[in-house]
Amino acid sequence: MSDAYIYDTLRTPRGKGRKDGALHEVTAARLSAQVLNALKSRNGLEGHAVEDVIWGNVTQVMEQGGCLARTAVLASDLDERIPGLAINRFCASGMEAVNLAANQVRGGAGEGYIAGGVEMMGRVPMGSDGAAIAVDPSIAMETYFVPQGISADIIATEYGFTRDEADALAVESQRRAKAAWDDGRFAKSIIEVQDQNGLTILDHDEYMRPGTDMQTLGALTPAFQAMGEVMPGFDAVARMKYPHLERINHIHHAGNSSGIVDGAAGVLIGSRAFGEKWGLKPRARIVQTTKIGTDPTIMLTGPVPATEKALRDSGMAIGDIDLFEVNEAFASVVLRFQQAFNVDPGLVNVNGGSIAMGHPLGATGAMIIGTLLDELERTGKGTGLATLCIASGMGAATIIERV
Repeated sequence: MSDAYIYDTLRTPRGKGRKDGALHEVTAARLSAQVLNALKSRNGLEGHAVEDVIWGNVTQVMEQGGCLARTAVLASDLDERIPGLAINRFCASGMEAVNLAANQVRGGAGEGYIAGGVEMMGRVPMGSDGAAIAVDPSIAMETYFVPQGISADIIATEYGFTRDEADALAVESQRRAKAAWDDGRFAKSIIEVQDQNGLTILDHDEYMRPGTDMQTLGALTPAFQAMGEVMPGFDAVARMKYPHLERINHIHHAGNSSGIVDGAAGVLIGSRAFGEKWGLKPRARIVQTTKIGTDPTIMLTGPVPATEKALRDSGMAIGDIDLFEVNEAFASVVLRFQQAFNVDPGLVNVNGGSIAMGHPLGATGAMIIGTLLDELERTGKGTGLATLCIASGMGAATIIERV
């Protein structure tokens, strides 16, 4: 098998995922096309330069349906001979696109790929696809389905995390994100989003709330307590699965959970020969890719077993990893990761995460790989691991090594 390398990564800024968000006028296909065009122009790609575009998006209905990847290719300046594959592994869709592309290169099925993802949560709301695991009673009852926010609170209860610990992590995420923006750490990978007239409509992460402090968060009401305790009573479902829990400690709210945003990201992946053909220097080697299934009720613990598997399969130990990107879907997810591996919090999400900047579902996995690579290069460190929790009980991870 040949090695797969990352040659370029870029992303759009994250816009607020609502009607007054800066990106609300842009469709998923058009935003994706801007990312594809930027990768093409930045790297001097011409003609049938890549084998495929693999693109993640979660809510695959309406304007995000119909093989969005192919639509994005046709909406872009890429050659029409380049096909497109739309994939959905929930929150890890963007990472899975990268991993699939890397493994295609490693297996000899083409020299170069573009991979990434998009989610326009303000235009196509999360859940509007009517997922069977949530709406089909026969499946929901068998799997002890609860919403993700309840799952995050189950993690907090099971592993002993407090509201103050979750809020402190959220405050730190905001502080780190602001520091990163102020220091220009995202500059090399951010593209400005333009409207149809070529005017810039967003050049920064719009969702950030840098003035957030413990007092501000302390005033917020737990977001999932009512649905857990009163209607429709998901806490009772959880206790049927985990009878040792006397009650669920509801610690999550809008301030220590990931933000609903719009955004897209892309990664250019290829073999050594691909880089030589286009005169490109590899930035990182993809060392290991991993996906795994986990308990579908607690649902969000996947980063731990996914990381364990990635390390085992690569022959590495946790101490071999210099930096970590653990998607901040909810504060308890990151707290559990840090607890499980006893890692220094100063090495995890050093430039903030989805609590501060938002989580555009289908794009986030590609975004955090790019953020990880940029930070490895900035600090001169060697190896990084990115991982996400995934709805329905899954986990994914990618290990990269700076070249």
